[in-house]
Amino acid sequence: MRNKTIFGEFLKYSSANILSMIGLSCYIFADTYFISGQMGANGLASLNLAIPIFSFIFAGAFLFGIGGATKYAILRGQGKDDNANRVFTTTVTLASLFSIVFFVLGIFFTGRLARLFGADDAIFKMTKDYLQVVMLTAPLLVLKNVLTSFIRNDGAPGTAMAAMLSSSLSNIGLSYLFVVVLKMGMFGAALATGVGAALGCSVIVWFFVKKKNNFKLIKCRVTRDVSFGIISTGTPGFVAEISAGAVIITFNSIILGLNGNVGLAAYGIIINIWIVVAAIFNGIAGGVQPLIARYHGQGKQGGTKTVLRYALVVMVVLSGLFYATVFFGATQLAGIFNSENNPLLQSMAIMGLRIYFIAAIFFGFNVIISTYLTSTEKPRPAQVISILRGFLLLIPMAFLLSSTMGMNGVWLAFPVTELVVCLLAAGFFILTLKGNADK
Repeated sequence: MRNKTIFGEFLKYSSANILSMIGLSCYIFADTYFISGQMGANGLASLNLAIPIFSFIFAGAFLFGIGGATKYAILRGQGKDDNANRVFTTTVTLASLFSIVFFVLGIFFTGRLARLFGADDAIFKMTKDYLQVVMLTAPLLVLKNVLTSFIRNDGAPGTAMAAMLSSSLSNIGLSYLFVVVLKMGMFGAALATGVGAALGCSVIVWFFVKKKNNFKLIKCRVTRDVSFGIISTGTPGFVAEISAGAVIITFNSIILGLNGNVGLAAYGIIINIWIVVAAIFNGIAGGVQPLIARYHGQGKQGGTKTVLRYALVVMVVLSGLFYATVFFGATQLAGIFNSENNPLLQSMAIMGLRIYFIAAIFFGFNVIISTYLTSTEKPRPAQVISILRGFLLLIPMAFLLSSTMGMNGVWLAFPVTELVVCLLAAGFFILTLKGNADK
């Protein structure tokens, strides 16, 4: 009977979070589709150069959102409500300061950032416009994701899902209006993101107005100990997101040297389809995080293992379905974004999809195990996993394989890295089971 209860909670939390993450990724997917249809390969190349800014912004959302919400859930599980509210207040303060930095950079430095990311004269203005609007809306993007993490850990995954989906669906509709109907270009696509984030925040405000939350802001000092605990717990997610942005920038640089803007457009197709798949795996991990943290806080280690087992089984099944879909449907998927029917773009994207997506099962395992380790207060091995799969292995692998295999080497670098880290993550997990990890 107990396992049935755990399974019911697993379905409730994981399904809500998967839907939220699918919604989040689909608006980027929709932007890619609308931009490719209106602006062709140059639009795709420009979007792909700008996409890393989301990784850098969401890195803060994960650092403070996952770190703070995990600490909150553990403290609530232990019955320490006052300490839990102190964590929430500190998290909101730190996240606000983080997001203001992006706002200031968005006012003064977007042109330099566009050049730094690799924009040439042909796509400079499009890249700059997109970057500037997204960076100016960074406070909304960060706080929306931080607060939904707390809502999810407060036992209201449905509300968190409503906030994320309202943001994402409105973004898709507005992106169509601004880009396709009103012809506002990259500026319109970015503006849709900002307005969508504001609508998502309105759902969160309503949650607070109805006083359904157990957490609240209190008058307290931001202390080193509480801040360090939040940051330490959230570091794996932060490193993973920062690394994702750094990797895209590195891959962009390598691909520009090999095949120019057409190669960059092919990578844009691959990475934007991958974002949807990665979001689903992150959705599973984010969905089980509150349950694992709560069971761990209550000392119910059997519950944490049961939730983990459910997550891994779902991940394995989905990864097989994803790869089969991409392998057999690569031609159709690439064609969706190839509005100009460019044969070079089509052939590169098809081969890239079939190679790149080999990583699916390894990626899913790494994300879920890293979340498990973080949620059971073992952040150090999770940090090692994140750093290795983020940039310490992947970037050198990309340079090595691309120098010997060209574009196919670029595509292969990602699955090879995830496989190596998967073996290491399995080792960490085994050590954890034996009680020897993080000593």
